[in-house]
Amino acid sequence: MPSKLASHISRQLQLARQHTNLTQAEVAKRAGTNTNYYAKLERGEAVPSLKMLEKVIKALGIKSSDVLPF
Repeated sequence: MPSKLASHISRQLQLARQHTNLTQAEVAKRAGTNTNYYAKLERGEAVPSLKMLEKVIKALGIKSSDVLPF
């Protein structure tokens, strides 16, 4: 079961991606990772490292405060 933080981050990533009309594959490519890993992030099955979270946030064109609850 994902932690509350992982659940929050995954939901915010999903919402941000949908808002930008990007596919998971497009975000993954922009972030330099594979689609399967990015999909796991959105499902809360994986917790990104800070480096990966930074790449994903930049790929989505959002601020860290849009994803992090603090």
